[in-house]
Amino acid sequence: MTPVIALVGRPNVGKSTLFNQMTRSRDALVADLPGLTRDRKYGEGRFDDQRFIVIDTGGLTGNEQGLDAEMARQSLQAVEEADIVLFLVDGRAGLTPGDELIADQLRRSGKKAHLVVNKTDGMDVDVAAADFYGLGLDSVFQIAASHNRGIKSMLELLLPSKEELEAQDHAGRYPGIRIGVVGRPNVGKSTLVNRMLGEDRVVVYDMPGTTRDSIYIPYERQGQEYTLIDTAGIRRRKNVHETVEKFSIIKTLKAIEDAHVVILVLDARTGLVDQDLHLIGFVLDAGRSLVIAVNKWDGMDPEDRSKVKEQVQRRLDFLDYADKHYISALHGSGVGVLYDSIAACYESAMAKWPTNRLTTILEDAIAQHQPPMVHGRRIKLRYAHQGGSNPPVLVVHGNQTAALPGSYKRYLENTFRRVLAVKGSPIRFEFKSSENPFAGRVNLMTPRQKVKKDKEIKEGKDKRPKKPRMKSKKPS
Repeated sequence: MTPVIALVGRPNVGKSTLFNQMTRSRDALVADLPGLTRDRKYGEGRFDDQRFIVIDTGGLTGNEQGLDAEMARQSLQAVEEADIVLFLVDGRAGLTPGDELIADQLRRSGKKAHLVVNKTDGMDVDVAAADFYGLGLDSVFQIAASHNRGIKSMLELLLPSKEELEAQDHAGRYPGIRIGVVGRPNVGKSTLVNRMLGEDRVVVYDMPGTTRDSIYIPYERQGQEYTLIDTAGIRRRKNVHETVEKFSIIKTLKAIEDAHVVILVLDARTGLVDQDLHLIGFVLDAGRSLVIAVNKWDGMDPEDRSKVKEQVQRRLDFLDYADKHYISALHGSGVGVLYDSIAACYESAMAKWPTNRLTTILEDAIAQHQPPMVHGRRIKLRYAHQGGSNPPVLVVHGNQTAALPGSYKRYLENTFRRVLAVKGSPIRFEFKSSENPFAGRVNLMTPRQKVKKDKEIKEGKDKRPKKPRMKSKKPS
């Protein structure tokens, strides 16, 4: 399971700075649904190879009214969905009435919150935190988000260990191919889920996870085990009213993280919107295989269908490796074909390739198109091996790999994808350079001595003793 961290606090206490430090340079997933998540950002972070989701909520004052009260309620709803709540305060400003009101709201929510005293750079951290101990929160951390100080030690204590994550992992409990169905509200996710769990299914059991999780439905189809991850929940079709209030980005992001293959459902009637592209970006960041399902295809006239196809091809041209299906979840047309793409995606994501085959593909690619020259030296790529699955990770060893341009990396990715017949899944490359045995050696000659030595060598006056030539023995 992927931990979820929510950042709450008054405006200008450094939540966005901490968000940027925790997510590094990764783009935030920003929901653009009015009245719901307008002031919330969602991003992915990493710490010691562990992934987590972080939410930057809107600034709270503790006594909001009107529209501000509604936005505050949505921020507190994000707190309810989080595994870890960080309550940020300003160490320079000291304790304020707003901080006390927010702390009281957090206590009434029943969530355990950790106090984070920010902006402690240049201050005695104990003095900066002294005023805040009266809030009665269990743990207190002192950080300087703008200087990236104290954040790593805080995450080390807050994030669950690998053993705890393995104990919570869904992989052992939910068999087969895990399929995440994601998309904006009202695009037909629940209708598609119900259609996929149709006449020919054998449902093993329907067990929801915790209140913060998506619903995992193991089932069997034509002898193959699957686990469908539904972010909206399984309900009767007549009772599906997917309103904005039921939309949970956290459940969507968790479904992406836990899945082998993600089906992104688009609405053919409204076309592609920014929120769809944000979700695609998070799928690619997570390295998951992707299938595009353009829903509500029924009843559209040929001219509108042509416009939708042209828009999808133009705006999603960077996803040329992902299958795109035009379906009607309501009537079932095109839904069965999704399973063919799911099987191909899963096979590609979990494939294992021997080192000699990957190295042969690399050598053939270099023979057709050599890497460029850098500072008069050709970049050399020697061999490749596999470093992981879901997504496939290929490790390439050579010299000067840090200088390899992005265009050549894309050429290698396209070559490996074509030869290995990888469908639906991204391929990640890691380039490693061999150590230079002469790196770090000190040249003891002065510049004048070096010029003199070079001149002697050029004129043949170098007095260095030459190695005797070995005489070959004559056969007796």
